[in-house]
Amino acid sequence: MNLKPLKDVYIIATMKAIPDIKRQPLTLLIITFLSFIPLFFTYFLGGARTQLTYALTGGMVGSVGFIGLASAVQDITWDRYVKIREMIVAMPVNPLSYSFGVALSKLLYASPGFIIFITISTVFGILPPSSLGWVIASVFLCWAALSGIGFVMSTYLRDANINTLNNMSSILGIVFIFLPPVFYSEQLWGRFQWLAIIFPTSNAAELIRSYAHIRPLTSEMALLHWLVLIATTLVSLLLVAVKSKWREE
Repeated sequence: MNLKPLKDVYIIATMKAIPDIKRQPLTLLIITFLSFIPLFFTYFLGGARTQLTYALTGGMVGSVGFIGLASAVQDITWDRYVKIREMIVAMPVNPLSYSFGVALSKLLYASPGFIIFITISTVFGILPPSSLGWVIASVFLCWAALSGIGFVMSTYLRDANINTLNNMSSILGIVFIFLPPVFYSEQLWGRFQWLAIIFPTSNAAELIRSYAHIRPLTSEMALLHWLVLIATTLVSLLLVAVKSKWREE
């Protein structure tokens, strides 16, 4: 069994994560605080239990999903200065290994917030312990899908300036996290709620809400959400492997 791709993922993630954490350790705290802003607003504005639960489930998906998009898009900016990409692409590294390594290096920043969301949801009986495996799996698939999408887009923006890349990551965050029904019910979309299924974030959020018994799904609808989420992830990873212009041309 060839374990080289997995070793490459570990090496790349380590090369990119450890120096950042040593240089800016407070970033972990800042990102964790930012991920809780929707929950704070909901609580202090007198949100009901259902609204607080939506904020919790949305926070799980949003915090991890946004870090996947942002790290994939903005990573190219950092590579321009430290030239890590040039070193890596000179070696026989698979593009999937490279993209996963980059994404995993930044996932660490979202992990504290996600763990706190999970802990709060479990302690207060919002999520039953038996559902934690399914919740983690759905969020992981969402993160992988968004990381793939961000990485593919970033490779086509190699000549863009830093401000453009930062703005792009913010726009993608709005499109995939705040516009879809992640922090609110897809029923608010009325007769267009079927469109929500095309977003990996709304699929993951809907599955989590189902496991939290906020909005129970039929077995057929739950299966559909899982299939679309898995398919979206596979397609995004396939695009990384086939379409990403990650090597210098």
